[in-house]
Formats: sequence, structure tokens, C-alpha cells
Amino acid sequence: MIPPLFMFHVFTFYAMVPPMQYRTFGRLNWKVSSIGFGAWAIGGSWGPQSQDDSVKALHTALDLGCNFIDTAQVYGDGKSERIIAQTLAERKASHPNDRIYVATKIPPSPEGEWPPAPYDNIDDRYSQAYLTQRLERSLRDLKTDCLDLVQLHSWTRAWNREPRALETLRKFQKQGKLLGIGISTPEHDQNSLIELMRNGWLDAVQVIYNIFDQEPQAEFFPAAKENNVGVIVRVALDESALGGKLTPQTKWAEDDFRNNYFAGDRLPRTIARVEKIRETLGQADLPTTAIQFALKPAAVSTVIPGIRNPDQARRNCAVSDLPPLSDEIENKLRPHHWRRAFWYAGK
Repeated sequence: MIPPLFMFHVFTFYAMVPPMQYRTFGRLNWKVSSIGFGAWAIGGSWGPQSQDDSVKALHTALDLGCNFIDTAQVYGDGKSERIIAQTLAERKASHPNDRIYVATKIPPSPEGEWPPAPYDNIDDRYSQAYLTQRLERSLRDLKTDCLDLVQLHSWTRAWNREPRALETLRKFQKQGKLLGIGISTPEHDQNSLIELMRNGWLDAVQVIYNIFDQEPQAEFFPAAKENNVGVIVRVALDESALGGKLTPQTKWAEDDFRNNYFAGDRLPRTIARVEKIRETLGQADLPTTAIQFALKPAAVSTVIPGIRNPDQARRNCAVSDLPPLSDEIENKLRPHHWRRAFWYAGK
């Protein structure tokens, strides 16, 4: 049992604005907030969400020093991007000197599986014409002439030898339509991006890393560090599992993504695993420690927990100014690694 070395309760930070820490974002050399804004929920798929809450959440996070927002075209079919554009437009007059980085993602064409199958032709899923049309769509929805970071939303290792879609993105980059190129890992084969990093194709990668999923420590993080690639960590709270609020009675709205993620016996199995982590942590705050765990690797540029209201913005951003997770606690959390293979495919 870990003694309560830091009995941290995030609500005690509400009375003040904690300083945000910043990290260098790979070869792009951006100074990004260690806590970014994960913008999936403000687009949909996570139960009822009011636009008012979404806008307030963004303003709160930005006021606290967050300067990195991650979104995607599939988050509400552009809704997330449009809310971000609205919020940034509202801030322009009062915060003219703020530099906010917005990363978005282009999905593979819908004529095929998600994630792409190893038999898929890259020109069918990410053709130049398709990428051109999709790029223009994000430029329009985000109301900008140049996108900060464009990520392909999924990938297959089969395309590594001839990554023509990345060649297309490089053309857009030379045309001044985007600054950085990235890929969000396919959940079942995150290491498929290592070869691309080593061959210089990527400015940034987005990867799942949390107390349960620690595989990136083996090769992924070292490859990113060695090749000066920016690293965005997603799913730090394991789609709310490490938020510590799930119970066997937890129910979600019909369209909530978590109905699939925790399908069948997954919810009780997850709760049992979380309770074992609680036993390890003692009185330390679980979601705070989970985010600290995700921030710990030197290769990580920013962690993007999902944020959907001002309270979540305050809680998540407050973690940035805490001392780094100790080596002792990290070592005690490592045995909680849980090999679940392609969990995202549903039950």
C-alpha cells in the first residue's frame, strides 16, 4: 500500500488558477500545454451534451493556460470543429495574442472497415482527391487558412512501404495549408507507426497510453524521442474507467460510445481492475494519478483527456502544475498493465 505522500484533492485548487506547464512538441518546436483539450465529447457520442457547456468548457481550459485542442471530422460530423472555431472567434478580441494549436483528424473513406484492413488499398481509403476534399472541409469548419496539425485518423501497417497519403499531406504542407503531419494510431497495432517515425514521415503521433495500456514504453516512445516526433497521449483515463466513478449499475445513453467499449462482461472486469489500482494508490486521487502517469514519459508532449464542462476543465488542467509522478509510484503501477488486444472492436 502506498502511503498518502500527496493527498491531493483537485477541488482545493479551484480558488486559484494553477500555472500550466508547457512542453516542446517535437520538430515543430511548438510550446504546448502538457494538458490539452480532448474534444470528442463536445461533438457527440458521449451522451447528452449542450453546446453551452462545450463552449464554457473550452473557454475555461483556455483561461487556465491550455493551448492545445485535439478534434476530428468524425466528432459529430464536424460539430466539434465548428464549436472550436466559434469559441476561438469569441476569444479573438479579448485574447488577441493567444496562440492556440488545433489538431484535427481526417478519417479513412467510409467505403471500408474501421480501422482499415490489411488488404485495403491506400488509394481507395486516402486518395489525393479525397484528402483534398477533406482538407478543405476542415479549413472551412475551423475557419482558418492553415491547419496546425492534420492527422490521419487511422492506419494499417500494410501501407508503410508506400505511404502515398503522407506524400499528399506533404504537398499540402508545402502549399501552406497545414503546418504538421501526424497519424492517430490504430488501437490494435500502435507500433505500426514506428517505421514511419524512423523514416521521417511524421511530425506528430497520437497514441493510447494509460495505466492499463503501457505497451508504448517498449518501442513507441523511444522511437518518437529519437526522431523528434511530437507525442499526443489519448485515453489517459481509459474512456472514463480510470475516472473511478464506474459501478456495476452504470448505464449510458443509447448513443454513448461506452456501451460498446464496456460491452458484455467488460464493465465488471474493468471495475475489478480499477479497485486493485485503488488498493495500490491508497488515498491518492485516482484520476489525478492516472493523468500524471500518462504525463510521465519524457517523449510525451501533451495529454488530451476528454473535457465536456468547466468542472472537468479545471480538474484536468490542475494536474499540469503538480510535481511529476514519482518513480516509486510509477513502478508500483506498472504491474497493472492489462493486455486486452483489440478492445475497441466491441464484444
